[in-house]
Amino acid sequence: MTGYIHQLESFGCADGPGSRFIIFFQGCHMRCKFCHNPDTWDITKGKEYTSDELIKEALSCRSYWGKKGGITVSGGEPLLQLDFLLELFTKAKEKGINTCIDTAGGPFTKEGDWFAKFEKLMQVTDILLMDIKHINDKEHIELTGQKRDNIVEMFRYLDQINKPIWIRHVLTPGITDNDEYLTQTRDFIRTLHNVQRVEVLPYHGLGAMKYKELGIDYVLKDTLSPTEERVKNARDILEIEKYTGWKN
Repeated sequence: MTGYIHQLESFGCADGPGSRFIIFFQGCHMRCKFCHNPDTWDITKGKEYTSDELIKEALSCRSYWGKKGGITVSGGEPLLQLDFLLELFTKAKEKGINTCIDTAGGPFTKEGDWFAKFEKLMQVTDILLMDIKHINDKEHIELTGQKRDNIVEMFRYLDQINKPIWIRHVLTPGITDNDEYLTQTRDFIRTLHNVQRVEVLPYHGLGAMKYKELGIDYVLKDTLSPTEERVKNARDILEIEKYTGWKN
């Protein structure tokens, strides 16, 4: 079995506990307005790797991981390649590697074979980094092109099985940088019992050049990054200091 991979990063320190070997999967169905990796959307543009090739690459960096590090799969959206991801993480756990998934949860469903495979995947997954794109249903569709019902269901399921998660929220002026929405996001997070960390990610337009190269209109080209005051405000509302389960 092979997977479609966008790129590999040998030393990441912001995508899970410790130092990580990051595998960026190709393919994503969401079209987030603030996405800085539009070159990951088309799954056919990726380079094919076997799981054994990726494990070998990861193990070559193991001496840098320390006690908490390991492999993080990101994207794109890694859950679009569920069979390959399950094979990869199964082999990783056989090698004693800590495993982390960075996902927006878009492909999640509790129906059929997909969910049965996802249950198996959770048995070989140590932690997930989960995005909250937007807390409002209508605004979520406007921002990502996708509904959020199944994503909320995924949050609930991970809470039910007590799978540790970090929550990430991109703070974007005019979209998510809104006290009412931030308060609603905080109230949702309070209903979960498996959250170990909450991160506010300030919007930036560093991916704009990629859109130009791909011939895609970048609708946030006139949007500025949030001020330090607004970032602090979001961090305070989301109570991020409460969540200290992991410290790098």
